[in-house]
Amino acid sequence: MKTLIILLGLSCFTQLCNAQLSTPDQKKHFAAGAIISGITYPVIYSTTKRKGKAFFISFGASVLAGFGKEIYDSQKFNSPLDKSEVLATALGGAFASTTFYIFTGKGKKKKQQQEIALVN
Repeated sequence: MKTLIILLGLSCFTQLCNAQLSTPDQKKHFAAGAIISGITYPVIYSTTKRKGKAFFISFGASVLAGFGKEIYDSQKFNSPLDKSEVLATALGGAFASTTFYIFTGKGKKKKQQQEIALVN
């Protein structure tokens, strides 16, 4: 009950604050980073069966894509590198990689525990 009251109170106060400094382009970068990591993580995990390796490679792929896009844009439009868009892409990649890291590989442990329970 205590947790519910705290969450309700926090949600009321967050409606009063409007300090979002993100642009529509940064939202697209976040989505692109999440998509890149969302594609990369399952491919690497299915190949290696190692969650840590899949996490870092998928996160690195999104960061690399963010830097690559911004370097391309800075050369094409003769403008400085926009670090906030690289950060948005990296955050999208971190979000997707972390989500996959948390929720992959649990089924195998449950099956092993059920098999052990059946044997005992």
